[in-house]
Amino acid sequence: MFQNVKYYPGDPILGLMEQYKQDSRSQKVNLGVGVYYDDTGHVPVLECVKTVESQMVEKHLPHEYLPMEGFPGYRQACQKLLFGSEHEAIKTNRIATIASLGGSGALRIGAEFIHQWFPQAKTYVSDPTWGNHISIFEGAGIEVHKYPYYDPETIGIKFTELKQFFLQLEAGSIILLHPCCHNPTGIDPTHQQWDEILDIIQQKQLIPFMDIAYQGFGDDIDTDTYAIRKAVDMGLCIYVSNSFSKNLSMYGERVGGLSIVCPTAEEARLVQSQLKFTIRRLYSNPPAYGGNVVDRVMNNSQLFQQWEQEVYIMRDRIRAMRSRLYEVLQAKIPERDFSYFIKQRGMFSFTGLSPQQVNRLKKEFGVYLVENGRMCMAGLNTSNIEYVANAMAEVLK
Repeated sequence: MFQNVKYYPGDPILGLMEQYKQDSRSQKVNLGVGVYYDDTGHVPVLECVKTVESQMVEKHLPHEYLPMEGFPGYRQACQKLLFGSEHEAIKTNRIATIASLGGSGALRIGAEFIHQWFPQAKTYVSDPTWGNHISIFEGAGIEVHKYPYYDPETIGIKFTELKQFFLQLEAGSIILLHPCCHNPTGIDPTHQQWDEILDIIQQKQLIPFMDIAYQGFGDDIDTDTYAIRKAVDMGLCIYVSNSFSKNLSMYGERVGGLSIVCPTAEEARLVQSQLKFTIRRLYSNPPAYGGNVVDRVMNNSQLFQQWEQEVYIMRDRIRAMRSRLYEVLQAKIPERDFSYFIKQRGMFSFTGLSPQQVNRLKKEFGVYLVENGRMCMAGLNTSNIEYVANAMAEVLK
């Protein structure tokens, strides 16, 4: 039965991590994987998380099954973060929310729901997008296409082409959007551009699926949800997948959520029941450990404030690395404009490097980027920033 099984070569980004680990050079830098590292090059454990973990150890919590949809407090935390604690949609119970196995799990549950109840719907993702977006939706049986987004000439957005593309789509098409800190480019629409995009979505009766994995890494916790809250205020029915992997630094605990905003509380009740049914068929229950941590941090006012400040420390460190990279490159190659590094937001940057230049960085300097030029800015620190900037200047000359 296994003779015709095809070999899966692995995810290119995770494969890049393996190459990095096998590199024996003492001076090497991993800027490929989407993980936040502190200035010492380590994945931090946030202080608010340490506090909660200590409490959990002292209480010796039993390892029981959770409800299929996760802890009530966890789901409430997702809703408050995404929509605002006083939002009318929350107060009127119009949002179906479940805990998920990370952001990837939220996307897959949403894709399964779409395929079950809107089998004719096609999904459109930005060109480029996070590579797993396409795999997840295709894996659920959905036809996936791309819409114009990144302009390599301006290192910006092909905004006119994007709008024209959306205007010719069929009603009921699913549009996958990044509300903040676009992965992989780091280039986000302005608020005015979001208004125009959402107007077209409403006019053409398209369905937005917003994937927010970096809330707090752009402007702040609330401002980063501008597109989400604006869409709901306009009366749009939307899907939102969110993740606590980055902003709570809990990558391995797989803590995410899926929220679907519905027209009425009764429709939300029906949607919630089907989301639970999908969970039951796939994995039955979400993990408890990470869910407990999220619940306790997000629903304690003191810990929540501490968490916000820790998120902004991470955000500001990334901004500082962007600024320093810009300064060094601009000084070394003054005839070229590198201001896009400080205009982009979040953990990622489209550097403008070609695959050949990326390969040179890896071979000659041990600096690892994704082949398309995407750099994880969080891999930079005060110890390696000068080395990386000088290496980039060399391959750009």
